[in-house]
Amino acid sequence: MVPSEHFSKQYDIDLEAIRTRVLEMGGLVESQILAAINGFIAGDLPALDAVVEEDHRVNALEVSIDTDCSHLIARRQPAAGDLRMVLAVIKIVTDLERIGDEAAKIARMGKQGHAQARMPRTPIAAVRHIGDIAIGMLRKALDALARLDPVAAAAIVREDFAIDEEFRSILRQLITFMMEDPRTISQAIDILWVAKGIERIGDHSKNMAEQVIYIVKGTDVRHTSVEELEREARG
Repeated sequence: MVPSEHFSKQYDIDLEAIRTRVLEMGGLVESQILAAINGFIAGDLPALDAVVEEDHRVNALEVSIDTDCSHLIARRQPAAGDLRMVLAVIKIVTDLERIGDEAAKIARMGKQGHAQARMPRTPIAAVRHIGDIAIGMLRKALDALARLDPVAAAAIVREDFAIDEEFRSILRQLITFMMEDPRTISQAIDILWVAKGIERIGDHSKNMAEQVIYIVKGTDVRHTSVEELEREARG
């Protein structure tokens, strides 16, 4: 009886340790994307350099957590909700690593633009706005994972529509920008790549939210309508 209880407690500790590390990775990625966007807007080259240099930490965490998940599956043979947690974590850390990649790309774009004295002046406000939405989605997805809250996760999925619309708005602004002054084409393209990277961050945050619903409800809600997803989350 005692060995069985000890095994169960250690298993729970191992599982919770993995989830804690995912949340720590999420915190690192959140700080990276925030620094990249702020550095791009402000022209803070040291901050942009730091984002690029720190990307290896995000990559290392992905590999380490994946390894922990593999070992847990081999040693503990999780089932039901525990297995869903491990499988979802493997997918979530992949999304987090890709968000880290987007942060590094934005930082490189910022460095390139400033090095060529071509830092875009407009529509900087729109980039900051879409960045705020994306960072908010990531933060809420991590919170939903921490609390295993499927309803909060479903709300994040709906937010993805807002970030898509913001990207389309920026695209329209940039087209006008380039038509009015063709000399700004390269500047506009810089902003377009940054905005697209931020839009992808929203997509990855949405993916993470879908995995939270999978953990709690046991239903794969990918590629379903938002209405179906919300019904599943509330059910």
